[in-house]
Amino acid sequence: MVIQGSADTDRSDGGTARWRDARLTPAERADALIPLMTLEEKVAQLVGVWVGADASGQGVAPHQDEMRNGTPWPELIQHGLGQLTRPFGSAPVEPAPGARSLAASQAQIAAASRFGIAAQVHEECLTGFATWRATAYPAPLSWGACFDPELVGLMSGRIGRSMRAAGVHQGLAPVLDVTRDYRWGRTEETIGEDPYLVGVIGTAYVRGLEGAGIVATLKHFAGYSASRGGRNLAPVPMGRRELADVVLPPFEMALRLGGARSVMHSYAEIDGVPVAADEGLLTGLLRDEWGFTGTVVGDYFAVRFLQTLHGVAAEAADAAGLALRAGIDVELPTVDAYGAPLVEAVRSGKVDGALVDRALRRVLTQKVQLGLLDGAVGAGVAEGADGRVGGGVGGVDGVDGADGLVLDDEENQELALRLAREAVILLRNTDGVLPLTPRRRVALVGPVADDPLAMLGCYSFPIHVSTHSGHGIGLEIPSLRSSLSELIPGLVHAPGCAVSGDDTSGIAAAAALAAQCDVCVLAVGDRAGLFGRGTSGEGCDAADLRLPGVQAELVRAVLATGTPVVLVLLAGRPYALGDEVAQAAGIVCAFFPGQRGGQALAEVLTGAVEPSGRLPVSVLRDAGGLPATYLSPPLGRRTKVSSIDPTPAFPFGYGLGYTSFGWDEARVGGSGDGEAGEPAPDPAQPVSWPVDGEATVSIRVRNTGSRAGTEVVQLYLHDPVAQTTRPVVRLIGFARVPLSPGEAARVSFTVPADLTSFTGVRGRRIVEPGYVELRFGRSSAHTEAVVALRLTGPEREVGHDRRLVSVARVWPVGAAPAAGAGAVGDAAGDSGGESSLVVGNGGHALARTLPQAGG
Repeated sequence: MVIQGSADTDRSDGGTARWRDARLTPAERADALIPLMTLEEKVAQLVGVWVGADASGQGVAPHQDEMRNGTPWPELIQHGLGQLTRPFGSAPVEPAPGARSLAASQAQIAAASRFGIAAQVHEECLTGFATWRATAYPAPLSWGACFDPELVGLMSGRIGRSMRAAGVHQGLAPVLDVTRDYRWGRTEETIGEDPYLVGVIGTAYVRGLEGAGIVATLKHFAGYSASRGGRNLAPVPMGRRELADVVLPPFEMALRLGGARSVMHSYAEIDGVPVAADEGLLTGLLRDEWGFTGTVVGDYFAVRFLQTLHGVAAEAADAAGLALRAGIDVELPTVDAYGAPLVEAVRSGKVDGALVDRALRRVLTQKVQLGLLDGAVGAGVAEGADGRVGGGVGGVDGVDGADGLVLDDEENQELALRLAREAVILLRNTDGVLPLTPRRRVALVGPVADDPLAMLGCYSFPIHVSTHSGHGIGLEIPSLRSSLSELIPGLVHAPGCAVSGDDTSGIAAAAALAAQCDVCVLAVGDRAGLFGRGTSGEGCDAADLRLPGVQAELVRAVLATGTPVVLVLLAGRPYALGDEVAQAAGIVCAFFPGQRGGQALAEVLTGAVEPSGRLPVSVLRDAGGLPATYLSPPLGRRTKVSSIDPTPAFPFGYGLGYTSFGWDEARVGGSGDGEAGEPAPDPAQPVSWPVDGEATVSIRVRNTGSRAGTEVVQLYLHDPVAQTTRPVVRLIGFARVPLSPGEAARVSFTVPADLTSFTGVRGRRIVEPGYVELRFGRSSAHTEAVVALRLTGPEREVGHDRRLVSVARVWPVGAAPAAGAGAVGDAAGDSGGESSLVVGNGGHALARTLPQAGG
């Protein structure tokens, strides 16, 4: 849709003004427009307004003034508007009327602006376009469990196309926080506890979303997930090395290799400095060192929080000045400190007007890229001077079929199912209790067994909005019970208890039902929610890792029956699975696997689908042994000087299948494209690896079982002696390897020495010479082969331009791989200011080239 200006809109230049010249770069056009704008017009571009779409398609929804302290809509937009906040995500509205309503609102905004500038529209999109009747995909922990960046990129591409078709420009995803404490309620929104896994998977998500024309927004920069005690917004007691080596790398990767155009800052305070006021982080590091040129948007209400929660600002104007100086360009979700308080502060000289112009330049540059200075506001395609895909004609008012806008079609559902299938993790299978067979009498017990909402995370629309509004779910979401009943005739069911609460009255009946059957599937876990309305999700933190409510009592009662039990954990965090579940014959885990997750679980439990998920987080033995992740130096593991054993029940990267795999013939050297190299050396004679070079290692994997299956080959770095303490192992490569019975493949990794870098004692990132090992593992704790190497040469300092990923290739034994097959990284670094990232799954590669920085 193209907006036409109203009769009283200033068009006196006849369209010849320099800022209209499409031959100029977006930044040049922004620079030409800024001097023409009043202070009120400038500040209006730096704020959002939270509106809901009208179900009739006529514009903003009724009573919207109540969401903005009574300020009438015409008054809010009289000087223009920077962003529209979640017009689809605030209340249930059918897709087509919602798109028409958004177009009507945009027409009003453009008409109110002297320059005809429409608003940039943003929505949540972590588990799908967060709106009524849009596909609800698996939560990010499930993305991590897949170890399949290509599939995640396909998902985000479809999410982006749905959003663009509805007239949305920006998505508030992905979350790149690295899990540090599983008690944190937002653990479900993270991809995992390893920065390499988070970076590779998150980058694939960014590429898919940006490739669909949607501005990806990296969250939450930075440190949010490391809050003290796992409490939401609690202070972050983190040192500079943890920040640099664990927290920041996924953001670097998604900016450089993914091309993300926006960053949302963290609510956190790090060592007493709120990120929203941290100029060193948001400007010094992000922009000056990393070269990011996109927009930094405020997390919701965070600018005002500098006054009300952090206590570093006395009033709204002070908060606005701190945030602008730090580098926050746009205040979300709605106009507050960046409104009248900022205007008055600039006029009085309290805040430098140059800071407003600096933020405005970034906002307008991005709007040019999206076509929003050229009358384009809806879906479709418009290319800016830099070739980026942005908003354009179509998708509203019947253009390009808005009346038939469908956000949950069969292709989306099938993709959601594929992701859910790959995300299911088999942790234990004693005496072949799985797969289940129709000949057995099966009981299904547990509070999440017959709950469709147990499949969804807190940022899915049904959990976030619609179930609280009386509208229901809005999607067809089969529960585990309904899906399993189709495959297991005569399935019997009892809930036993609720997810939370202290009612134990149903436990005895559930245990009695289990005792009557040959096997019992016991489904326990979480109910996602917000701020205490669930057991997982934003503001739903846990005191420890015991199952919520009386679920542990239910588990004990069912295990005591003697019936073989398959424990199914449907949750948003890894609950402790130690001695209390030692009697469980089988354990299966799925992290909020999305609207088709019930089907995926049923298929894995019955053997219709081979399990191939791997843990993106460790599963602890002890509910109180926190905080702990696998990225620990030696003294963070079991020692003789502490009575606490933090060894997990199931380590990061762990997962089983119904078939078996043999690993052998580890080799070093070779070209990585079919030439296998030499046998792995004796540790006493390590192979030389230049500190500015790369090493190629490989291993042969064979399916030794009777079923087709997928092995996930993981490569870990072990650096036993360094100038600072280092994790015992850390992930630096992975590949999914699908094999038929008897089939074998060779998996190679080409690893740049840059991946061994860490923050040294002088605070600079270095590649340090010395002995290291590359370990092939089935998990972080199960090593199959070791290749000994010695980094040679002088200590080398590396920066933001270092190589960030390894390249994995998979090819059948006896055959050379196709170019790029199975790669999970950047083969040769940067070329001509651009980076190539290839992500793949067992030989099916997806490759794109995108601009290097966030501009």
